[in-house]
Amino acid sequence: MFTGIVEELGAVLDSRPVTTEWGSGVRLRIAANTVLQDSALGASIAVNGCCLTLVDQGVDGDQAWWDTDVSQETLDRTTTGKLSVGARVNLERPMALGDRLGGHMVLGHVDGVGEVVSPAPDLVVRVPQAMMRYLVEKGSVTVDGISLTAFDITADTFRVAVIPHTAQVTTLGFRPSGSLVNLEMDVLAKHIERLVEPYKK
Repeated sequence: MFTGIVEELGAVLDSRPVTTEWGSGVRLRIAANTVLQDSALGASIAVNGCCLTLVDQGVDGDQAWWDTDVSQETLDRTTTGKLSVGARVNLERPMALGDRLGGHMVLGHVDGVGEVVSPAPDLVVRVPQAMMRYLVEKGSVTVDGISLTAFDITADTFRVAVIPHTAQVTTLGFRPSGSLVNLEMDVLAKHIERLVEPYKK
């Protein structure tokens, strides 16, 4: 589980197709420092809000890096397959038991892809219609792994007031209009919907 508080900006060093007996996918190599400090083989790290598994790590010169394998399912549901070499990415380690929950409960399971209509600081994101029901005024939403507060909700968009600090330390500072972003809706809303489903008339 994550909090949506980005720890550092990493960079994609390599992206290449891979095929194994379990199917096809992509192996990413990502430059990082902070998120590798206590991460070992098998650790989870959120990349733009997508929970991925560390499968290898090392250092080239003074640059630390880690590898992750991305399945076709993840490629189909997220923007991960569109990451090119040099792309900056939001990185976060899972929350440790007893840590402060600075953002909100984030699983790292992307629900779908949205589109930036207006960039930060007055960020407006267009959301797939089926996901809009999980948004409430002043509720939490995760955009590329960043915990944000949504307001001014329309039929297919929401707005976020991005503060300068968030723009400086995350990818929101350089996401122009038309950019695609990973979205994770509030998990509590999804669980409530599932629980009340049998009682609907």
